[in-house]
Parts: sequence; C-alpha cells; structure tokens
Amino acid sequence: MKAAEVLKLDEKALEAKLTDLKKDLFFLRMQHATNQLDNPIKIAETKRDIARVKTVIRQRQLGL
Repeated sequence: MKAAEVLKLDEKALEAKLTDLKKDLFFLRMQHATNQLDNPIKIAETKRDIARVKTVIRQRQLGL
C-alpha cells in the first residue's frame, strides 16, 4: 500500500483499514510461529502499512 492510497481514504475507511491490517498482522504472526509462513517479509510490510495509516490518522487529528 502506497502513501498516496492511504491519503485518499476518509476517516472511517482508515479506521477499517487499520483494523484489517492488525488482523492480518496477527494471522501472519500465527503462521510464522507455526512455520507455515512462506514469505516473512509480509510481516514487515504489514507493520509499515499500519504505521502509514496511523500517521495519516494522527495528521488529520492535528489538522496538518
């Protein structure tokens, strides 16, 4: 997910996206713990996506 895509979303969509990303991260960690994860880089990518969404939410709260 690119930053430009995140900026296009409204507040409700951002909150929904954040929830989905957190669920995805949970399941990726579960797969990693049970050695079923094919690509461990997906965990890092999901963390970055969560950070992007949280950053945009915070920027909008501050009015930036």
